[in-house]
Amino acid sequence: MGEITLKIDGKTVEAEEGLTLLQAAGSAGIYIPALCADGDLEPYGGCRLCIVEVEGWAGLHASCTTKVSEGMVVRTTSSLIDSVRRTLVELLMANGHGDCLTCPANQRCELQKVAAYVMPQEGRFRGVEPAHPWDESNPFFTLDMNRCILCGKCVRTCDEIQFLHALDLAYRGYETKVSPDFDQPWVESICENCGQCEAKCPVGAIYERARLEGAPSAETRTICAYCGVGCGLYLLTRGERVVGVRGDPENPVNEGRLCVKGRFGYDFINHPERLTSPLIKEGSRFVESTWEEALDLVARRLSEIKKEHGPEAIAVLASAKATNEENYLIQKFARAVIGCNNIDHCARL
Repeated sequence: MGEITLKIDGKTVEAEEGLTLLQAAGSAGIYIPALCADGDLEPYGGCRLCIVEVEGWAGLHASCTTKVSEGMVVRTTSSLIDSVRRTLVELLMANGHGDCLTCPANQRCELQKVAAYVMPQEGRFRGVEPAHPWDESNPFFTLDMNRCILCGKCVRTCDEIQFLHALDLAYRGYETKVSPDFDQPWVESICENCGQCEAKCPVGAIYERARLEGAPSAETRTICAYCGVGCGLYLLTRGERVVGVRGDPENPVNEGRLCVKGRFGYDFINHPERLTSPLIKEGSRFVESTWEEALDLVARRLSEIKKEHGPEAIAVLASAKATNEENYLIQKFARAVIGCNNIDHCARL
């Protein structure tokens, strides 16, 4: 596709043909508030906060569903746009809980960011405060529909990214809520606990239970250790403890997506019984040793067993946490060095 030129708030912007106005503005560093839009999902146009005015067009238009065109002149702010956005945010706030300081999404909430931009007036509308019971059946995260803004991102993420369709919008009117199939407890649904819905939620409606330990103070980019796929992730840390994980959107392997093990299976890192050095059994107890001592012992014992009982007395178990290249070397070691074909692999972690 070729590039086209348009103007947004008086600034000349070059954008690829086929992009939306929201994407073009974002690439040019122009902020347009939005809650339902996401670059990984199809345009939805649900929250209407990204409305803009286009010269020569009647009315207001959702920039997340409007494609750019040559010579287009766009305004992202005006008295009318600001008034509509402010009203929309006030209506969202009227129908939800305002306990931002105790919300698990505090300081990472998209609604907070939008509210800071549009400056809503408090108490102009009185809504119906929701009273949905929390769904805490899932072992990894909690579903709190009292904080939900019905943007549909979790439903669309499950449909368009995971292709699982474990969530949907149920009921109508004030009773509308995100729910697993047949409004059953989350743990009984077909959910695979990948956590993509929690990662995409712009507010605190779906939150990881471990987040209640507190907000992270730093993050470290790394590779998931659970298998050989090589998914990229960030370890969220607080002091010397890992308190969360998020996918690395720049990693070409997973593009920010993680499975249940990669996203939630990090408790072993801080587990008090985690082995941090090799152990060698002396009599009836294990004692710590160096890697050199442990490897020398393994090499010596393998040689002794092979000499005394033959290579068929030895078996090799490969690891699901190793890379494909490392597992290749393991089977090569078994066949070429030990001289046996007793090789197995357990993918159950």
